[in-house]
Amino acid sequence: MPLITRRAFATQASAAALVALGGVSAAWSLPAAGRPTVTMHKDPSCGCCTGWARHLERAGFTVRSVDSADMIAVKARLGVPEPLQSCHTAEVAGYVVEGHVPVSAIERLLAEAPNATGLAAPGMPIGSPGMEGGPPEVYEVVLFGAGGPRLYGRFRGSAPV
Repeated sequence: MPLITRRAFATQASAAALVALGGVSAAWSLPAAGRPTVTMHKDPSCGCCTGWARHLERAGFTVRSVDSADMIAVKARLGVPEPLQSCHTAEVAGYVVEGHVPVSAIERLLAEAPNATGLAAPGMPIGSPGMEGGPPEVYEVVLFGAGGPRLYGRFRGSAPV
């Protein structure tokens, strides 16, 4: 059994306690190299999509941006229901992420790996990642797929409420 320093032990124990208490998601502890690449489909003229991509990149994700003049076709191909649609549509590890979903919800999705198509933050909620600039409103993130849509979390800005 390899020996570790007290400092290394304390750091690992603290991180494990935060994950266990829900303070940090298990996926957050993955190094950037261990995170899947996010492929974001967006309209070429969209600016908020770039802001959302920066939100993911700050958390260690690599985001590949694909401009598409026909986002309706992209959403249809990936199975995003019309009432859940937003501006950009992303793919990550076999899931679809629609709109301004915060990184913490994506990390939870990847850690839990539910049987679902993906997550959506319908519309363009003010204060959500990529939509900063006004007083943040509370918005919902929805898990969707074969079982129908269900609430996955409520957020203000990028923080759960």
